[in-house]
Amino acid sequence: MDSATSELPARVPLTDAAETGLKIVIVGGFGVGKTTLVRSVSEIRPLNTEEVMTQAGVGVDETAGLTTKTTTTVAFDFGRISLTDRVVLYLFGAPGQERFWFLWDRLFSGTLGAVVLVDIRRMSESWYAIDRLEHHRTPFVVAVNRFDDDISAFSLDEIRQALSLPEHIPLINCDARVRSSGKNVLIALVDHLYELAMARELTP
Repeated sequence: MDSATSELPARVPLTDAAETGLKIVIVGGFGVGKTTLVRSVSEIRPLNTEEVMTQAGVGVDETAGLTTKTTTTVAFDFGRISLTDRVVLYLFGAPGQERFWFLWDRLFSGTLGAVVLVDIRRMSESWYAIDRLEHHRTPFVVAVNRFDDDISAFSLDEIRQALSLPEHIPLINCDARVRSSGKNVLIALVDHLYELAMARELTP
């Protein structure tokens, strides 16, 4: 993990030429890696609203399978990545616990697209995220965060079937700790948004 997390992005200021900001939301279950993904791809020091988990969360937050989880996002994570001198992506990582899901609808406001991050050890927690995005008609891609202790080795086809995910929605593997892998997820989303925009233009 040390070699992956040591791949830190350059911290660069926003250029004066930047004129278009695109909002992207990263959603998914508790402990799936949303904060890690924002942190790994952001070109600025990300804003995190992480708090230490306490006994007050016992019986409220579902922590099965997350024995090393000690902090939790209580509002949202924020990061930024420049696509060009003029176009910038603003990244918002949504909180994963059910008690904070009421914040999601506000985060979806003005969103161009979304990434649903999936942990196959807790795949059922992804259904709510997919349902809310479909309700808001927000385009999205699904990224499977492969952990070191993932021994199930489900294929993408098996995961697509388990999530009842239509074929037109991109589904890819990633490692949220690695910047290049996280960037590939964002590229997949931007490509998906472009294809949807082109399809709308060709529709009579």
